[in-house]
Amino acid sequence: MKAWIEAFRLRTLPLSLASIGMGAFLASAEDRFNVVVFALCCLTTLLLQILSNLANDYGDTIHGADHAGRQGPSRAVQSGAITAAQMKRAIVLFVLLCLASGLLLIWTALGLNWNSLLFFFSLGLLSIVAAITYTAGRKPYGYIGLGDLSVLIFFGLVGVMGSYYLFTQEVNFVVILPAISCGFFAMGVLNINNIRDIESDRAAGKFSIPVRIGKQRAAVYHWFLLLGGLASAVVYTLLHYTSPWQWLFLVAAPLLIRIGVAVQSKPSAELDGYLKQMALSTLLFVMTFGIGLVLA
Repeated sequence: MKAWIEAFRLRTLPLSLASIGMGAFLASAEDRFNVVVFALCCLTTLLLQILSNLANDYGDTIHGADHAGRQGPSRAVQSGAITAAQMKRAIVLFVLLCLASGLLLIWTALGLNWNSLLFFFSLGLLSIVAAITYTAGRKPYGYIGLGDLSVLIFFGLVGVMGSYYLFTQEVNFVVILPAISCGFFAMGVLNINNIRDIESDRAAGKFSIPVRIGKQRAAVYHWFLLLGGLASAVVYTLLHYTSPWQWLFLVAAPLLIRIGVAVQSKPSAELDGYLKQMALSTLLFVMTFGIGLVLA
């Protein structure tokens, strides 16, 4: 049981809820919040994140990115705590759980709106495929540097705009701005992870963005993500400004800047602790942004 809990990577789960929280806050500001839809959104997102973590554990071990010399926590399949066959069975189980939870979510939120049902069902299938093929399969897209794009899409655009639609059943394209903020900060978490693993990933043929451009340019890229995420939130606030409470999210800015300085100045091997800090700072940003919206 301990090995499975470690394979679930519990420390990654709160970050997966950030985009759902943002969508919920945006809906709450319009008095469109639904607690049942929120609970099912959270459940589906957590199951998808665990599925992604298990597939990542399996895929990185099979492809050689996880090995004894890698920085960061050891992985279950690589260490032998869980066999590859057991992990494959767990992946199948979580695919089924994601499908069941996702179907219940879209039926609860959308009823018999068949066009929306089919769209979100297709989106759910795409999310499952993306979770698995990031590092697993014959041609994992994470190994050619597309992981950041996937995070922007699913942790940002789909997570925020999709959950907002499930609450409101309306399309509001301005919501793309806080969605970009969530996506950029989630990309920041991935970027720190990839900078930490830059040497082992290079040896395994995993060409993440830091492997392709080097540590120093990856640090500049990290600044782009941090400042771009804050700028998107500022623009959204200016477009919808009604109260000073809406600037509450700026309390997260010093923490994000501190992380940017660390990514730029510290050796790759010393960045593991900043993964948690980046994830917690993202959650703080979402909470303060959302509270500011509700209080405005």
